[in-house]
Amino acid sequence: MRISRANADDVADLARLLWLDTHDEEPAKRPLDAFAAGLAQWWAAHQDSHLAFVARLLRPEIIGMAWVALVPRVPRPGATSRLSADIQSVFVIPEQRGQGIGSALVEAASEQATRLGCLRVTVHSGRTAVPVYERLGFKSSRQLLQRPSA
Repeated sequence: MRISRANADDVADLARLLWLDTHDEEPAKRPLDAFAAGLAQWWAAHQDSHLAFVARLLRPEIIGMAWVALVPRVPRPGATSRLSADIQSVFVIPEQRGQGIGSALVEAASEQATRLGCLRVTVHSGRTAVPVYERLGFKSSRQLLQRPSA
């Protein structure tokens, strides 16, 4: 398995994985190729703030992904450059799960965030993935609160 940072050539595969990840819970309102075109436009506009990491086996096909969103924070005296990161949209195709691919993707995304100077890396996880994130060093925090939208 090989983990690497995604580039514009990977958009069609990233769109396919995002499609597979949400297809059961959010039926598609437009075809996959239209979604891929929209994702390409979105990523072109957000490439400085959203980095994608992909997993491949020996074949060039992407079998997993993890995104990291970089969030600039308000400067403070003595700390004018403050950055946080949020791990998002981690997905591995079902046939390849249970082999550590998702963990490797999260580690790659987290390490890149740390290299870029992020003070913290967060993740909003589904209930079943919480133990995986805890094994990777993520901890619950009473200071990180969430307010659901209305």
